[in-house]
Amino acid sequence: MNWKEYRANVKNRVGDLRKLAPEVMKGYGALAMSGEKAVHLDAKTREMIALAVAVTTRCDGCIASHVEAALAAGVKKEELTEALGVAMALNAGAALVYSARVIDCYEEMNA
Repeated sequence: MNWKEYRANVKNRVGDLRKLAPEVMKGYGALAMSGEKAVHLDAKTREMIALAVAVTTRCDGCIASHVEAALAAGVKKEELTEALGVAMALNAGAALVYSARVIDCYEEMNA
């Protein structure tokens, strides 16, 4: 994938959405920009969290956007890799918990 080209295409489509649904995009913008007013987490930390969440939600647009912001915030590849390790562990943990739910469901329905 050409990430820079993809990011530019997403920005264009978001611009289209801004014209078609300005109030929706205004609300999204307020939510997305709320982190800029955060006082307890710095930009690097917020971007690493955003990228870990982007992995768990499988959002390529989020990845492109937040890698760009992470680079601007000075996130190092090693820091990012550690944050992504947390995302991987959480995904594995969620699969484990939901596997237990499948067994519960199976046993209940098989009773």
